[in-house]
Parts: sequence; structure tokens; C-alpha cells
Amino acid sequence: MNTNYENLLPVDGEVYLFPELFNHSVSNQLFELLTQNIQWKQEPVKIMEQEIMLPRLTAWYGDVGMSYSYTGITMHPLPWTQELLDIKEAIEKISGEHFNSALLNLYRDGNDSVGWHRDNEKSLGVNPVIGSVSFGESREFSLKHYKDKKLRIKVMLDSGSFLLMKEETQHNWLHSIQKNPAIIEPRINIIFRTIKEV
Repeated sequence: MNTNYENLLPVDGEVYLFPELFNHSVSNQLFELLTQNIQWKQEPVKIMEQEIMLPRLTAWYGDVGMSYSYTGITMHPLPWTQELLDIKEAIEKISGEHFNSALLNLYRDGNDSVGWHRDNEKSLGVNPVIGSVSFGESREFSLKHYKDKKLRIKVMLDSGSFLLMKEETQHNWLHSIQKNPAIIEPRINIIFRTIKEV
């Protein structure tokens, strides 16, 4: 990995931000292609015995057989699109990592969000590496330590940025995208993962 980037976490993990991996023109083009070509859907989830709709649209793409389950949802991979393969190649080159699947999120505006969580499902293995790419409207990405809740970090994820989380981050830190009603424009986020067991 390019070692010119500093770890954003003070303890218990590694998070790196590559703020302009994709330039403005390429980011706009990829945003339009992803908006049009991805098979977006809104999934129902059960929380405390009540079924609600996820506050964002999602899609799951990846290698054959790389299914993924979270929050009571099991997603089976759609085949990679060319733009997803191009993005994957770019982040693998700069990170030195390999990814076999991707969860896509479309935040339609600031009312869409994702609550505090860790990407620590058994299928991701020990110390999973997570690569997060953003296009469209900037959104604030929040992290807080799982045990020491006073340890908090906020990172602005602009269009074209790439955030890499690795080592013990998913064991020790929660992350979220909080609601912000002032935001009216959409954002697409692609979370690249490596499924270890299916």
C-alpha cells in the first residue's frame, strides 16, 4: 500500500483516507453509470420484531457464490458491471488488497442513513479489510470506539474518495452515516469486501 497516508485512528485499528482517488470528471461519470446500471432495491429488515424498510437503497455484486447475510437479509451476488470492475481495480492497485464482493448503498438524500455497526460478520473472517468508495454528495462518516465511547472521529467522504479500514478496526470501532436533513442530493457508496466463508 502507498505509505504516504496517515492512520486516522489513534488506537486499535487502521483507517486511511485517499481523498481524490477519482477526479471530479471521472467521479461524475461513474455516479451516473452506477445510478443507471445498478439494480437498486429497498430491503425490509426486522428490528425488535417489527419489519421496517432500510433507510437507503442497496445492491450486492461480486464473484459467483459470494452471498452475504446481515440484519436478517441474505443477498446473492449479481455479476460485476464494467464500472464496478474498474473501480475495484483502482482501489486494489493503491491498497494492495483483493476484494471479491461489494455492497452498494444509495443514500437518496440526507434522510437516508446507516446506524452504528461493525462489519464483523463471521463470513468476513478475522480482521476484515473494508474498502469504501463514495460518489455524489459528500457525507460525514463517524467512528466511535466500541469500548471507550469518548474516542470519536469524523471524516468527510467527498465524491471520488476511497476509505480503507483494516487490521482490528471492525472489532474495536463502530461506524455510521448519520441523518442530515439539510442534504438534498444523493450519494452512492460502494463497500468492497472479501468473503472468507460461504
